[in-house]
Amino acid sequence: MSDFTSNFWAIYVAAITVVSMLACLLLLWFSGKARAMTANDNSTGHVWDGDLREMNNPLPRWWVWLFVITVVFGFAYLALYPGLGKSTGQLGWTAVGQYEAEVKKANLAEAPLYAKFTAMAPEAVAKDPQAHAIGERLFMNNCSQCHGSDARGSKGFPNLTDGDWLHGGAPDKIKETLTLGRIGQMPPMAAAVGTPEDVKNVANYVLSLSASPHDSVRAALGKSKFTACAACHGADGKGNQALGAPNLSDNIWLHGYGETAIINMVNNGKVNQMPAQAEKLTEAQIHVLASYVWSLSHP
Repeated sequence: MSDFTSNFWAIYVAAITVVSMLACLLLLWFSGKARAMTANDNSTGHVWDGDLREMNNPLPRWWVWLFVITVVFGFAYLALYPGLGKSTGQLGWTAVGQYEAEVKKANLAEAPLYAKFTAMAPEAVAKDPQAHAIGERLFMNNCSQCHGSDARGSKGFPNLTDGDWLHGGAPDKIKETLTLGRIGQMPPMAAAVGTPEDVKNVANYVLSLSASPHDSVRAALGKSKFTACAACHGADGKGNQALGAPNLSDNIWLHGYGETAIINMVNNGKVNQMPAQAEKLTEAQIHVLASYVWSLSHP
């Protein structure tokens, strides 16, 4: 992949661009100088439909100059803006820079409104109709892609409308999650649990914790092997929010339900990531968004 990160491709594309534009000018010049073999009536001799003849008239001057102006404009554009390989242009314009400038301008315009909400407690912000509407739009633009427009999530993406929280559902914890993001990691535990039969027994024991359908004999055998999992999920399987370890006794399954799903989790582990929003949203916006998310489970 080194060929795609070297300067070669930037130079290659820049060279093709410049040569193509110069070729357009040369083509205009040569076409203006060239003289085609014509008949006495200034036609090329090509006739269609009996009387439709191709004439050898030159291009109108205004048309030629339009082509020339277009090429000159192209060179001027490439000199001022990025377009020739890695050149940033004389103006130093970038799409990222323009985007950041527009975001900064919008944030400054909205600062007085957000200042009002920042001074309020999250519970009060959640009750404010205007703040709730703003929080909903922030959620739709930044969170709904994973958690769904109704915030009920899907397989691998937590439901934000119930009372089950991996890292805690208090407003400050939600704000912390939004700001810093989260990385949830369940390591493969098959080697620590034992044989494939032991893994299956543990899976049935885990199902028994939430009174889900299970094999009671296997569950009894798997209880002693669950000690390999207790370090994170607790001896009673109720999880640990400090570690982000799920509660296994509440019958809420983030990555799938049933014996097969649990066996796959024990054998293969799982890594989940909640991206940090601090680079996209201001602190005030995160405050409003966190209050909105908190309100979803506290109607």
